[in-house]
Amino acid sequence: MTTDLADRFAAALDPATKSLAVAVSGGGDSMACLDLADDWAKRRGVHLRAVTVDHGLRPEAADEAVHVTRVCAARGIPHAVLHWHWDRRGNLQASARQGRYALIGDWAQDCGIDTVVLGHTTDDIAESFLLRLRRAPGVDGLAAMPSRFERHGVRWVRPLLRASRAELRRHLTARGLGWVEDPSNDDPRYDRARARALRTALEPLGVTTSGLARAATALRDGAEALDWAVSRIAEDHVTVVGGDLLLERLDDLPAELARRLTLRALRVVGGAPPPRQAALTAIHSGLVQAGQHTLAGCLIRQDGAALRIAREPAVVSGLRMDTTEPWDRHWRLQGPHAPQFQIAALGDAVALCPDWRQTGFPRDSLRASPAIWRNEELIAAPLAGLSNGWSAEWTGWRDESAPSGYGN
Repeated sequence: MTTDLADRFAAALDPATKSLAVAVSGGGDSMACLDLADDWAKRRGVHLRAVTVDHGLRPEAADEAVHVTRVCAARGIPHAVLHWHWDRRGNLQASARQGRYALIGDWAQDCGIDTVVLGHTTDDIAESFLLRLRRAPGVDGLAAMPSRFERHGVRWVRPLLRASRAELRRHLTARGLGWVEDPSNDDPRYDRARARALRTALEPLGVTTSGLARAATALRDGAEALDWAVSRIAEDHVTVVGGDLLLERLDDLPAELARRLTLRALRVVGGAPPPRQAALTAIHSGLVQAGQHTLAGCLIRQDGAALRIAREPAVVSGLRMDTTEPWDRHWRLQGPHAPQFQIAALGDAVALCPDWRQTGFPRDSLRASPAIWRNEELIAAPLAGLSNGWSAEWTGWRDESAPSGYGN
């Protein structure tokens, strides 16, 4: 066991971790991660599992999963193989990545696992940096992948971001452990393979893997500093009106802070994946002033000098649940709860609320607001002036604490 490597691995994990899983493909990075995790878990009495996702995209993948199963069986590590199938929609690589997280996240929750370890390395940071350059991204687009994050109800940790791919293979060789080489790693048809070739070609110019990784890590630090700043300026620039957010005096802010504040508001209200930076640039260039626009599950329009971000009614039109549960993530209703009542969007039934104009809320904001229903009978619409003993509280901005960056 390489002591320094083991120490770095241990330092990245929460000592309070009770159950751990390792995502293992069979490649050198993940096999080294499995070995380090096995040692860490045994020394601390932590239950360890391993999981492999077969995307069904390469004929070799099934054999690689069998190899991992055999290695795990020899070490007494429970191992699960999950299967993902592409629906032929969207970008294949992005879909596979999202599907992998979803599958593993659901599996981990079912197994009572609180932490999943990923074997990404310094090389992955450098290659991702090069791949993202072609999109002309902002700070977040070039920032290093985070060392830990929450997704699908699970904590994910990358304890080997300060280790190189070569270092992990030396570790495996010293331990007498093997691994499987994915042939696509050297296939120029794949973006990641081309990024690896480019990384090698840049080294004679002094652009090294470690240098690229340091640059990406510095950008990650910068992104976190910007998020910190957004959290503090929000109090002076965001007003909560019902479930809408009014972003005020954006012109007083540096462009990047205005974009990040808008992005955070969109994510809080809409709960959707972050939009591309070009879409936000269009908003702040004044295109949105021409009317009402939809983006990331939200309606966006000018409201005097402010930018109003509201929930898009169509997105919540089919959302229905018990009155005691949070509705659309952030709404909590209080009133005479009864089994026959449910929360659903008010929708076009806003016309049944005679005082809705006196509330001051835009009609579309009210259409996306929560109402109390008994089957198809409207019982109450608190925001539309039809309370009947019910009140509604939107806790979105108060509960929001996650960073506002453009993605992991």
